[in-house]
Amino acid sequence: MHNRTVPGNDLPTAVRVAHFHGQSGVDEYHLMISPTAYADVATQSAWLSSAYRDVCATLGLEADSGVFRRIFCSDLPNQAPILATHFGNPDAACAVSWVTQPPVPPAKIALWAYHVHASGSPLDKHQAGDTLALRRGELTHYWTTGITCPEVETSRLQTEGILANYRTLLHAHGLNMADHVVRTWFFVQNVDANYQGLVTARREFFAENGLTPETHFIASTGIEGTAANVAAKVMLDAYAIAGVRHEQISFLAAPDHLCPTHRYGVTFERGVAIAYRDRKHIMLSGTASIDHTGSIVHPGNVLKQLDRTLENVSALLQQAGATAADVCLDIVYVRDPSDMAVARQMMEERCGNTPMQVVLAPVCRPGWLIEVECEAIIPANNPALPTF
Repeated sequence: MHNRTVPGNDLPTAVRVAHFHGQSGVDEYHLMISPTAYADVATQSAWLSSAYRDVCATLGLEADSGVFRRIFCSDLPNQAPILATHFGNPDAACAVSWVTQPPVPPAKIALWAYHVHASGSPLDKHQAGDTLALRRGELTHYWTTGITCPEVETSRLQTEGILANYRTLLHAHGLNMADHVVRTWFFVQNVDANYQGLVTARREFFAENGLTPETHFIASTGIEGTAANVAAKVMLDAYAIAGVRHEQISFLAAPDHLCPTHRYGVTFERGVAIAYRDRKHIMLSGTASIDHTGSIVHPGNVLKQLDRTLENVSALLQQAGATAADVCLDIVYVRDPSDMAVARQMMEERCGNTPMQVVLAPVCRPGWLIEVECEAIIPANNPALPTF
């Protein structure tokens, strides 16, 4: 993994890039771009858009190589119309996720973008609504963003509707939740009040669909975040792979550091690794300062909690054969806005040039002051497995 900071061509933006080059000739890039000066959202959106185009040109990435983008916003209901002029209608098919999770000021918005560059051939992509399909050999990757169900009132009922709608979408492609979905993000409005409804609905839905402590769950982040429609108490982004083999997937646990999630009533995996012919993708769920009994470690101290969180992250990465040097993306969720700057400083000291974003987003348990999710890519040699 090659991580670096890229000059912003005199724009007041910070640009970080992670680049993985595989033996198959397929390159993956994660880009994180944030404004570094105060301005209204229209101006910052123009800065981001221009810096994004510039860095893609510097890296030799054509517009069609974009696969997934997430826009972190300070006030999505008001900002969505402005952002749509820059990011809502990309030049080529791309999954786009929008969520109110304010980045560290002075940024009002920030961009995470994921690109795939296949030397000598354009990507085989198709977009239908909010789902992007990327066909790679015998596999098809599906990114679906922004599923909500605001027609009903409670977070439990909304989650039931969201999961039922997502199941219908999966079935239309010959997929199911247990065999093909490898990563989800649940964004919850007022997580302190509404998370339990999500937990109950997801647990019941999973049990009905073959996802139990005796089988497996799905790597996931459940965190505060708001959709453009303020009536939506819950929103789902998800990633599924058609054609993926059972032997490609391994679920990550570090039992000396973290307990299984079902012990405290929730239903997600700590992380997942997907093996391909020349690489392995590692996706860690939102990880907090927790021990092997499920207890919060270092209550009330955000920096000590971040220390323990990164220790837990390292233990999960190690199980997959990776280290911090292989990480291509960190997202840090902070509960207290006064902790954002110090959390970013500590992450920069610990993680160097890794693309990283710190956002204001309370974790699902009030005592957890901070949470980190990350992705990593490592080289592999599995000639019997499909290519990425």
